[in-house]
Parts: sequence; C-alpha cells; structure tokens
Amino acid sequence: QGPCFSPPPTNDVSVESIVTDAFFNGIKDQSDASCEGRDFYTRAAFLEALGNYQQFGRVGSEDDSKREIAAFFAHVTHETGHFCYIEEINGPSRDYCDENNTQYPCNPNKGYYGRGPIQLSWNFNYGPAGSSIGFDGLNNPETVATDPIISFRTALWFWMNNVHSVILSGQGFGATIRAINGMECDGGNPDTVTARVRYYNQYCSQLGVAPGDNLRC
Repeated sequence: QGPCFSPPPTNDVSVESIVTDAFFNGIKDQSDASCEGRDFYTRAAFLEALGNYQQFGRVGSEDDSKREIAAFFAHVTHETGHFCYIEEINGPSRDYCDENNTQYPCNPNKGYYGRGPIQLSWNFNYGPAGSSIGFDGLNNPETVATDPIISFRTALWFWMNNVHSVILSGQGFGATIRAINGMECDGGNPDTVTARVRYYNQYCSQLGVAPGDNLRC
C-alpha cells in the first residue's frame, strides 16, 4: 500500500445502524450467563474499534455491506461461542510460535494462542497487529484478552488484512473460512464449516440479504 494505492470509495452504509443492540446482544444472549466474555464483548467496544477501519462493511453495494457484516459476526460467533470465550480453550498448552519468523520473534515467556473475537493467534499476527493498533503484541499479547477495544481492533485488523478483499471479490463465504482457518477446508473439519455457514445464513436472513453462492470450502 504505497503512495499509488488508494482504497476503494466507501458507500453510505452505517455499520452502526446494521449492528444494532438487538443484533449484537442477540448473539451474546445465546451464551451461558456465566461466560466471561459476556461482560467483555460489548457493542460499544466494537463501535469504538470500528473507527479505525472505515472500509469495514462500507465497500460495494448495501447488500455487499450486509454480507460482510454477516460474515464477520458468523466467524466471531463460532470463534468465541457466542461471545463466551475471550481466550482459546487450553490455549496456554499450545505452541503458536513460528520460530522461522525473525521479523516478529517470540518472547519465550509469552503465549500467542487465540484471543479476542477472531481468536488472534501466532507471533506473526500478534506482532504486526500490535504495531498497527498501538500495543506490544509480542511482549504483551494478553492485552488482547484484557482490553475489549484493542481486542475488537485485532479482529478488525485481521479481517481487513486477510478477509475483507476475499468477501468483496465475490468468491463467497467459503473463501472467508479458508482465509481464517483453512485447515477446516477440503474435508478437514466439515462440522465446523457447517457451523460457520449456519451462522452466516442466519445473520444474512436477519439483515435481509441473500447469502450468495459458494458457502463452503
């Protein structure tokens, strides 16, 4: 994204008017009252984080916007169990350090397991996300689990860098699954693919938009 790169123009869609209290809390209300994420993930934190990402849900037609919003929240619903989990289950026991990545070297005392709405993982995501958003992702990855605005910003950062162009290209929802967790595709885990697609169809229906084709991967 050098000086010759200009992002596509935004449309007149108000993401805030689509992601209503009823829509957001309707997701959260599906989780158990004891879930730690219920107080952490709020619509206010999402909208505050959104200010840094003006292109999210605002490129293309109104239907394109609604499909992108539905896709984002479908993945978030799946990754967090309806806004229940802030951190990956058994995350500390898993190794998400790519030692071959010398640009974003791991702190041996830190874990780069899934945290936040999109379950940001790996040192090569925590490092650049932190640089972009303004926190030390390599030395303080736990910030993603303690600051709800930064947490939503990491999800939107990952989305805008890895998924936004995919959903707008017309490849369909299936391609967004591949962008977020490609190991599920090609028969890797058909049940989780089915779950993501189910949420996407549900949210498209709520937002009054056709889900489009190529829903699986």
